[in-house]
Amino acid sequence: MTILITNATLIPCTPDMPVIEHGWVRIDGDTIAATGAGPAPSIPGAETLDAGEDIVMPGMVNPHCHIAMSLFRGLGEDVDDRLFRYVLPMERKFVTPQMVRVGTALGALELIEGGVTTVADMYYFETEVGRVVDKAGFRVVAGQTIADFDPPDHKTIDAGFALTEELVAEFRGHPRVLPSIAPHAPYSTDIPVMRRVAEWADRNPDVPVQIHLAEMDSEMEWCAKHHNARPVEVVQRAGLLRKGLICAHCLHINDGEIDIMAHAGVCVGHNARSNAKAGRGIAPVEAMRAAGIPVGVATDGPMSGNTLDMFSQFGPVSMFQKLAGHSRKPMPGKEVIRMATIEGAKVLGLDHRLGSLEAGKQADLIRVSLAPARVQPIYDHYATLVFASMATDVQDVMVAGKWLMRGREVLTLERSKVLRDAHQVATEFKAEMARIDARG
Repeated sequence: MTILITNATLIPCTPDMPVIEHGWVRIDGDTIAATGAGPAPSIPGAETLDAGEDIVMPGMVNPHCHIAMSLFRGLGEDVDDRLFRYVLPMERKFVTPQMVRVGTALGALELIEGGVTTVADMYYFETEVGRVVDKAGFRVVAGQTIADFDPPDHKTIDAGFALTEELVAEFRGHPRVLPSIAPHAPYSTDIPVMRRVAEWADRNPDVPVQIHLAEMDSEMEWCAKHHNARPVEVVQRAGLLRKGLICAHCLHINDGEIDIMAHAGVCVGHNARSNAKAGRGIAPVEAMRAAGIPVGVATDGPMSGNTLDMFSQFGPVSMFQKLAGHSRKPMPGKEVIRMATIEGAKVLGLDHRLGSLEAGKQADLIRVSLAPARVQPIYDHYATLVFASMATDVQDVMVAGKWLMRGREVLTLERSKVLRDAHQVATEFKAEMARIDARG
């Protein structure tokens, strides 16, 4: 099957980050066959889409997320100790394979509607996440969390590794679901567990490793108390600071640690909105990228940042770096979009397959409308995408040559069922919160 997209404003996210007026894309099967400018080639029998001069660009790549936590969105929002009062007890009580399926379906619907075609996830019962995303049709790096704080799906570290083995056994070699191991954080796995993860990763070099790193003050205090060190050094001591390690947050790092991380070859998922909402600080993104560390734009989980909408991350990503630099110059729109596409793909080790519109790469792309008054006039398409466009402007979404959304209608999920199931779980959550409040 050949699909031809014509009359597009192409933003291919190739190295020089061009904007191509009156562009076209030819897709053969699951692969981009060619792109160009001017009149499109005539291809008998091809499905043709006239983009009406809208933007056609790679799908967004979100390198850090907890999809199923969509069900916790807005819960206990203004309660200082909500993590310990509500979230952790409710996770232990309610997080089951069924709940993860429901939450992942809700998150998947939101991700597709917002033009995200690849996401790195860390949560529990991650095999269920892989199955739901597989049916939804986009891509996931599915990270089975391993932690020592009595998480919902494993009571021992051995059980956590067993779940990881099951995940790998089911999805190894899958074209869109990439299994991953996810030690939660230095303070929740400690050196012995991280060292075991490193040894396991040595035996499974095709399986990515994800971790939260240098995220918050309490983590810094724990590392200082237990190891007289900072988080980056703790992970390094465990032998886990290595090429391809996907590190979420990296807020509290200094220049020396940036050099160490760059030399090790780690990558970073940057969660500007979530970090700011929690009052945790501004990550040194400009310094990390200048040192050669790939950094992608991420949403974090919808409990932390309330949304899986990548467009709502773009402004904070740029503005916080401008605030930190006391200048308009840091983090221009072009760099934000680079981070959200090809650089995000590099964070996940997938830039050879996706993240840009180039012949031979997977046909993962989106169409973004330029019709809304709020985006006009346009002097700089990148600035428009970062500061004016919204997720609702995404009209069409394709992954591996298959349409997942056309004209704002998601084709791979039954919207009414997804929302009905989510509301049922929310009713149970509300009742449990009332019981907790009644106990004082």
